[in-house]
Amino acid sequence: MKNILPVALAAIYSILPLSQAQETVKVGVLHSLSGTMAISETSLRDVLLFTFDEINAAGGVMGKKIEPVVVDGASNWPLFAEKAKQLLDQDKVAVTFGCWTSVSRKSVLPVYEEKKGLLFYPVQYEGEEMSPNIFYTAEAVNQQATPAVDYLLEEGKKKFYLVGTDYVYPQTTNLVLLEYLLSKGVPIENIGGGFTKDSDGKIISAGKYTPFGHTDYQQIISEIKQFAASGDACVVSTLNGDTNVPFFKEYAASGLDAETCPVVSFSVSEDEFRGLPASQLVGQLGCWTYFQSIKSEENEKFVSAFMDWLEKSDVPGIVKDD
Repeated sequence: MKNILPVALAAIYSILPLSQAQETVKVGVLHSLSGTMAISETSLRDVLLFTFDEINAAGGVMGKKIEPVVVDGASNWPLFAEKAKQLLDQDKVAVTFGCWTSVSRKSVLPVYEEKKGLLFYPVQYEGEEMSPNIFYTAEAVNQQATPAVDYLLEEGKKKFYLVGTDYVYPQTTNLVLLEYLLSKGVPIENIGGGFTKDSDGKIISAGKYTPFGHTDYQQIISEIKQFAASGDACVVSTLNGDTNVPFFKEYAASGLDAETCPVVSFSVSEDEFRGLPASQLVGQLGCWTYFQSIKSEENEKFVSAFMDWLEKSDVPGIVKDD
């Protein structure tokens, strides 16, 4: 993030009209600060504001200070498009950093293309999309999901239960994983979660899906427990947002754990797990772009500076515990 922002903003600033270039650089921040995705996206807002402050303290971008314009997509996909229009038409931002879910990104994409805006998108995505108005800065399926499956296969897992939130990223990712698992010799009966076929018998959906904000996972966990009873099973999860909390609570309550049937998740970090006891998460797996707990000198320096900023910040909704 700290490397991307100054370069991106400097490039944008260099092409601004002279009258605009003489002012501060307005930068849009478009994330869900309320609703089911706030558990994941609020920290993205926080780290952006922290980074802007660091850049400004170091002299800004080509001598100009960053002026953040923060709006709330509220986990409402049509509202994301409205907020994108506001940022571009009213606030006149030079660039936007935002969105999490692919459905929010797809909602704003026509806006940025029509108005020739620029969006930096920070989260993994399903591929099958390219736009000159969007920088996709995180991993695609072949850089995240399939390497995770390779790891599970190397660990001796032979059965894979697919579960996710019902929107384009999980649906597309799991179709890719279905074909990938079959290509690796996994029998189709060892791929759980169910399938939907079209009138020609072609599989058009693989896995079990729940809506955003879903809280009742008793039936799905019961299915997973039955699926895992013969051993060598795992769960591949593309659940997003706060629905991860009731999923893992029910998982632990059922007696399932990482020893009997590990879960690998593609959309969780420390934020989603903050409300869960550590005992419910021991051994569970995450495949993700970044974890705050990474042990490196550079990351420890970054986390320390970020935590100091959080303690001093008066931005509403900031989570200050670690």
